[in-house]
Amino acid sequence: MITTDLVGDVYRITLDRPERRNALTPAGLDALRRAIEEADAPVIWIRGAGPAFCAGADLDVVGELDGEEAAEFARTGQRTARAIAEADAVVLAGIDGPARGGGLELALACDLRVATSGATFGEPGVTFGLFGAWGGTVRLPRVLGLGEAMDLALSGRAVDAEEALRTGLVSRIVEDPGSVAREIARNDPTALAATKRRLRDDRSIRVQEESEAETFAALIERYDP
Repeated sequence: MITTDLVGDVYRITLDRPERRNALTPAGLDALRRAIEEADAPVIWIRGAGPAFCAGADLDVVGELDGEEAAEFARTGQRTARAIAEADAVVLAGIDGPARGGGLELALACDLRVATSGATFGEPGVTFGLFGAWGGTVRLPRVLGLGEAMDLALSGRAVDAEEALRTGLVSRIVEDPGSVAREIARNDPTALAATKRRLRDDRSIRVQEESEAETFAALIERYDP
């Protein structure tokens, strides 16, 4: 369900269940989290096998859960998304084809989202009585702003790559998402990790500024012009 390989300085994680559009079960989420935690590379690239990025939660599994089991499934997804967001490595979602529901939520946890022209995005939970519970209601408005997030989540509609680029859901439309992963991996790994930590810091501005200065000083000590 999850396969990994190392391509230069890029640790590639493939959601490898194409017959189910790479839908994830609790076991699949745990395997993805472990792959993130065990990665030993400055850049991690998450992609989907076949014609989809990820359809999200496996609804056949969801339909068999009782209330507490469903809550634990949500927590498992949240733990995986948190592992992505808190990884030392830069984590890139390379999206080709549909990213729906939990698939979009996992992409939102990544540091970068790049798409091919064939990528599409949606949070369709409301159309069948659910909503994204892998941290999606937290991250979607932070990435898109409240208005765009409300529109996407409450309509249940899908958007194409061009609209995703316009709203900031993705940062680039490229033919090969791996090319962006390789571009980032050419940079200094210590500086990459430090920059990621600074950009993701959500403490007060004053605390962030002090930490920014300390981190910059640490980098200067190893700087060799």
